[in-house]
Amino acid sequence: MKFKKSQKLYNKGLVNLVGAVNSPVRAFASVGGNPLFIEKAKGSKIIDVDGNSYIDYVLSYGPMILGHRHKKVQKAVTKALKNGYSFGASTENEIKLAKIVCDAFPGMDKVRFVNSGTEAVLSGIRLARAYTGKDKIIKFSGCYHGHQDSLLVAAGSGLATLSLPGSKGVPEGAVKNTLIANYNDLESVKAHFEKHDDIAGVIIEPVGGNMGVVIPQNNFLKDLKELANKNGALLIADEVMTGFRSTFGGAQEVLGVEADITCLGKVIGGGFPVGAYGARNEIMENVAPLGGMYQAGTLSGNPIAMVGGIATLSTLKKQNPYKQFDAVGVEIEEAILSSAQKYGVDVTVNRFGSMMNPFFTNKKVTNFEEAQTSDTKKFAVFFWEMIKNGIFLPPSQFEAWFLSSALTEKNISKTKKALDNALKAVSEM
Repeated sequence: MKFKKSQKLYNKGLVNLVGAVNSPVRAFASVGGNPLFIEKAKGSKIIDVDGNSYIDYVLSYGPMILGHRHKKVQKAVTKALKNGYSFGASTENEIKLAKIVCDAFPGMDKVRFVNSGTEAVLSGIRLARAYTGKDKIIKFSGCYHGHQDSLLVAAGSGLATLSLPGSKGVPEGAVKNTLIANYNDLESVKAHFEKHDDIAGVIIEPVGGNMGVVIPQNNFLKDLKELANKNGALLIADEVMTGFRSTFGGAQEVLGVEADITCLGKVIGGGFPVGAYGARNEIMENVAPLGGMYQAGTLSGNPIAMVGGIATLSTLKKQNPYKQFDAVGVEIEEAILSSAQKYGVDVTVNRFGSMMNPFFTNKKVTNFEEAQTSDTKKFAVFFWEMIKNGIFLPPSQFEAWFLSSALTEKNISKTKKALDNALKAVSEM
C-alpha cells in the first residue's frame, strides 16, 4: 500500500495550513506517520488520494450512519442545491427537521439549530445559566464538549491524544465556573453540590465517546439527573456523538433518563455542518426572540444541511438498523477478543449500540483514568496494521469507532481478518 500522494499533499499543506490539517486528531500525532488525504467515499468505503480503499469505521466521526453518499440523501441535496446555498432567512425545511428531531426526544418541545456541536453545547450551557440564574457547570473528566474555553479542561479525545492537560490561550477566568467530576462517580458530583450553591447544570455525554466508548454504570445517569434537579440544576446531555446512534432518538432514552437540555450535531445534518440544542417549552422560551438569552447565527438552519438531515433521518427511521448494528457490533467485538486471547494481547472492548472501541489494557474501563491505562504504542501498531489491511479507523486510542448500515457481510469478514492480522502484529512488538 503506497501513500506517496498523501505524503506530497501533507508537505504542501504545511505551508498554509497549521500542521497541514484543520483538526488536530487528523494529524496522526498519537499513531505516528503522516495523515491520509481522502479523495472520495461511497457506501461503506472511503478512498484516499493514492487510490487505497478502506472500509470506513470513522464515518466523519459518526454522521455517515447510512454510509457515504446514500442515494436518497444525494438526490435530496442535489435537488436543493438548485434553489440556492444560503439565504440568511427562514425556510420550510427548518420546521420539518425540527419536528423530526423533537418527536425523537420525549423531553424536547422546541429546538434551535446551530452550525456545530461546539456551538450547540456552548448555547445549551448559556441556556442552563439563563434558566437557573446560576453560573457554575459540572463536567466530567474525559468528556469532550467542543473547544469552547469554559469546557476545555479534562476534555479527553484530542487533548489526551496530544498529552495536553488543557489548552493555552484559555484564561483562568474562563474556567473559574467549571467544576470537574469523575465519570461514573456520583460522590464526586455530590461533593461539588455540597460545596457550591450556584451550580446551573451538569453536562455529560450519556455514553462517553471521546475517551473511547465509556458506558454509565449502576443507574449513574438516573441518579445524576435526580441529584442535579434536587439541587436546582439542569442535566445537559451532549448527544452530539450518541444521537440516533443506539436508537431513533438519544442514548438517554435507552438508558432510561430524560435530560433537561439535549445538544445534538453530526448525524442530524447527514454529514453537513449542523448542531442543535433543545428542551421543554419552559426552558426554550428563555431563548431570543422569546426570552432574554441571546444566540444567533447567519448560517443556522442552512437549507442544504436541513435537507441533508431530513433525508438522513427519514431514511434511518425506515431502515431501523439498530438490531443490525447490535449484531454486527457483537460480531466485531467477539472477533477482537478472540484474536486478542489467541495472541496474548491485553484488550478490553466497550460497545454501545453502533459505537465501540478496544482499549489496550487489562482493566475494565469505566472512566477516563482507567481509559488512560491503555498502551497507546500498541494502538499505534494496531492502527497502521488495520490501515494496511484496508480498514479506516480513528487515529487515536481515545476515539469511538462507528458502524454504518452500508456495511456488508463481505466488509465484516474482511474486518475480522484484518483484526486478526493487526492483533498478531501487536503481539510481535
